[in-house]
Amino acid sequence: MRFHQLLGGLVPLVGLAAAFPTCNNGCNRGCWGDGFDVLSDWESKWPITGKTNIYELEITEVDEWVGPDGGVKHGAMLINGGFPGPVIRGNWGDRFDVIVTNKLKYNGTSMHWHGLHLWNNNINDGVSGITECPIPPGHSKKYSFIATQYGSSWYHSHISSQYANGIVGAIQIDGPSTYPYDDDLGAFPINDWYYDSVEHIVTRMMDPNNPFRSGSPGSPPQSDNILFNGTNINPSGPGGEYAKVRLTSGKRHRLRLINPSADNTFTISVVGHTMTVIEADFVPVQPYDTTEVYLGVGQRYDVVINADQPAGAYWLNATLSSNGLCGSSKNPYPAAIVTYEGFEESLPTDPGVPPVDTYCADDVSIRPLVPISAPQTEFNPRPEDTLSVSLDVNTNISKVFWEVNGVPIDVSWEKPTLQYVLENDLSFPLEANVIQLPDETVWTFWVIQNVSPIPHPMHLHGHDFLVLGRSEFLADPTSAPGPTFFDPAVDTAKLTFENPTRRDTTMLPGFGWLVIAFRAGENPGAWSFHCHIPWHMSQGLSVKFLERPDIMASRMDLPSIQENCNVWREYAPTNPFQKFDSGL
Repeated sequence: MRFHQLLGGLVPLVGLAAAFPTCNNGCNRGCWGDGFDVLSDWESKWPITGKTNIYELEITEVDEWVGPDGGVKHGAMLINGGFPGPVIRGNWGDRFDVIVTNKLKYNGTSMHWHGLHLWNNNINDGVSGITECPIPPGHSKKYSFIATQYGSSWYHSHISSQYANGIVGAIQIDGPSTYPYDDDLGAFPINDWYYDSVEHIVTRMMDPNNPFRSGSPGSPPQSDNILFNGTNINPSGPGGEYAKVRLTSGKRHRLRLINPSADNTFTISVVGHTMTVIEADFVPVQPYDTTEVYLGVGQRYDVVINADQPAGAYWLNATLSSNGLCGSSKNPYPAAIVTYEGFEESLPTDPGVPPVDTYCADDVSIRPLVPISAPQTEFNPRPEDTLSVSLDVNTNISKVFWEVNGVPIDVSWEKPTLQYVLENDLSFPLEANVIQLPDETVWTFWVIQNVSPIPHPMHLHGHDFLVLGRSEFLADPTSAPGPTFFDPAVDTAKLTFENPTRRDTTMLPGFGWLVIAFRAGENPGAWSFHCHIPWHMSQGLSVKFLERPDIMASRMDLPSIQENCNVWREYAPTNPFQKFDSGL
């Protein structure tokens, strides 16, 4: 049995309920007040504070922008003139009204709130071509939602890989905690950074005759740098500065690790220190100690660092996998500095020991604090419950696609999925990749089969999923004879149905399989399920689950999507840069 240090003492898992006595907000980290605490299941209830937090985000672009590391970024797209965008912060149960104004030259934009379930509020999910039309230049849109979850995440534009040009920012929803700490150091995003424009990168990746570094069609470029909380030194010349995380001796510090990258994934470690993991994505977990955490694209870990080492400066390292299949960078040793009071100007001297190479595998041994289990008796995978991911190099039209079940998604910005629902028309084109879920509350099980050697961070909107199991991550799947296929007769016994890892993003092995489950029928909407590498989204690696279209009109203001769609449809014919990819 794992033991966890809660409220200053060791408490076995069976005693967690007793660890959080009823009290007012502020009595301890496990409490929140008004009948809510860390043991409250936010899948079924959440506080309503009545408070509204208002943010204004202005999206602009600069052809050649001197970035935080001193390098020149081409085609930079910025939020309120900088990168990253402002932290959107509030309390569990608050409402957020975010006004997004598009001041780009030609491109439409949107804003998605990564990991937020947006209960009965799919119209504010911010996915161009699915939940809305893009916001045209010169126009604004207000997004409004209640934070039914708490923890750490990020927001980003969701149109044609655009966020990799710089349209990202952190989200911090304050709530109870599974573990005590003294100081909240806030959001700490770690992301790859590209000096080239996204449009140029995607165009090259979609051209089989113009690949990047590996010589293989569809291969991505190396990132030019890795930024920590928006900054780093320039690996190829002067410029920039290290990000610093400041600790006070003898205190526990909460740090919110976020990976809003385009392609790079990292194993995060702090030399000489142990981290206590308390949340994975938005899900509070049974706290555990570790010296390293793996962050796939889109994933988050809230950790507590105890400043119990000799005062000084220590490296916070972001180590990339040696196989290069989940990103590579021109910065071979990306790092930030963890510094104790009095050592702010010191550089660390101990580089630390390289962490274990997981070959792109995230941790699926994590156990949520509030258990949710899937009914094993209902698991009976059919061929239609399998999503097959493959790479298609189409030389006839000189395009490289990522496909699901043989079809790369291609959305319509002028007629998003919700427009079909509004018109009571569910006859979607094949390239819409719509999967219609049953019109009832059911557990749905999905086998994602990867017939390519490239791992993918798979992300689901509107829900968390249970990670029931997966195949092994190979050190070099490119040398394997072929994919490993899920065999229900053999592999079902390897799955975990009782309180498995639950989150909104997890890694799909190269040449392997992944089995997930989520409860459908309670949150109506058109919810995307896609690889979170934006290049792969642009190339088509996505489906959308259509959940309860029969009750959408009674749960949300569907006609409200028309206001923005009308101005987009008026602008679209005059746009000098027409859609050239999937649109996501």
